[in-house]
Amino acid sequence: MNKSLTLRAAALLGLAGLSACAGINPKMPMYSQSVLPAAVQVPAGNRVAIETAATGSITYECRAKADMAGQFEWVFVGPEAKLMDRSGKAVGRYYGPPATWESLDGSRLTATQVAVAPGSPGAIPLQLVKGNPAVGTGVMQGVTYIQRVDTRGGVAPLAACAQANLGARQVVAYSADYIFYKAS
Repeated sequence: MNKSLTLRAAALLGLAGLSACAGINPKMPMYSQSVLPAAVQVPAGNRVAIETAATGSITYECRAKADMAGQFEWVFVGPEAKLMDRSGKAVGRYYGPPATWESLDGSRLTATQVAVAPGSPGAIPLQLVKGNPAVGTGVMQGVTYIQRVDTRGGVAPLAACAQANLGARQVVAYSADYIFYKAS
């Protein structure tokens, strides 16, 4: 089984049917960290609180490379995605910058990147971020870490980025699972 399928299977087996709006389910088993690279594993003392699947897009813009005259690159501008629980029910959204996770109950938080690890070929990296204090009362309160796992798509466009299309934007589809943790 390839790594992406292993991650997906672990996520689906571990937390099928979780409703993010319902809050914490104490009977839910811990999301398996053993299938993830060490860099993006959540520190001990945290437990899964919410699991979401995201589908959306990432926008890139063709810009001149800093301090490299005549060279250009696609630069990350920001994401926009719908967050759904395992049953497919919309529970929030993810957008930025800054990277923001917002629940339908109005609570939201930003986070600071801790680490990344390679995803599947053609996919954005796996990621671990440390949650900043949430704004608003709701499910995002107390989130300590967020993992981005089982990523698909979202990498910079293959289209040429040059002087001729400087400032052009490309929107790339992606999907990922966002696993939210709270202190045990």
